[in-house]
Amino acid sequence: MSAALKAIHAGARALGLDEDGRRDLMARVTGKRSAGEMSEDERSAVVAEMRRLGFEASSKARRSPSKTVSGPYGKKLQALWIAGWNLGVVRSADDAALIAFVKRQTGLSHERFLRDPADAARAIEALKSWLAREADVDWSDGLHLPVYQRLPGYKIALAQATLLAINTSDFRNLCLDLSGKAFLGDIEPRDWMVIMNALGKRVREAKEAKG
Repeated sequence: MSAALKAIHAGARALGLDEDGRRDLMARVTGKRSAGEMSEDERSAVVAEMRRLGFEASSKARRSPSKTVSGPYGKKLQALWIAGWNLGVVRSADDAALIAFVKRQTGLSHERFLRDPADAARAIEALKSWLAREADVDWSDGLHLPVYQRLPGYKIALAQATLLAINTSDFRNLCLDLSGKAFLGDIEPRDWMVIMNALGKRVREAKEAKG
C-alpha cells in the first residue's frame, strides 16, 4: 500500500468519515470514488484536501486492541469526541483519550460503555454535557425547527461559528460552499462532518494563536 493510500485511510479515521463520506470526498477532489483507480498525484490531492479539513499527523489514532473504541456504540462516541476536537476542547483525537475521559466522568470501563445500552447512554450524555458546558453546544430540539437544525452536525457547526465570530450570512454561505449543496436543508449528516472538520481546523488555529 502506497504512503498516500495509507494517508487517505488515516485521514478518514482522523476526520471521522465513514466509507460513504470518504468516497464522497475523493469524488469531489478527483471525480473517482475509489482510491485504487487514482494516480499517485490524485491520491496526494485527496490527502491535501483532508489536511485542509483538519487532518494532522498528530491526530492519528494510536490504537491498540485494549484502547480501541468499537462495538455498537463506538461510532456515536467517536463522533462526539471528534466534535470535541473540532470545538477545540479535546486535546487529542485518540481513542485512548476518549476512553480515559469517559472512565473519569462515569467510572465505567470501555468494555461496559461500548456494549451495554444503559452504560453507553451515560457515556454519551457525559460527552454531550461536556461539549455544552465547554463550547456552548445547544443540544435542545423543537418541533418548530427545520429538520437540518435538529442534526447534531448542524448544532456543532453552529457552535464553531459562534466561537469564530462568523455571522449568520457568512456561516450559511460557508456551509453551502463546503457541502456543494444549494440549500441548507439539502446538507446531509456526512456533509456536516466535512463542514465541522473545516471549521475545526480554524478553531484550533485560533486557539493556538491565543496561546
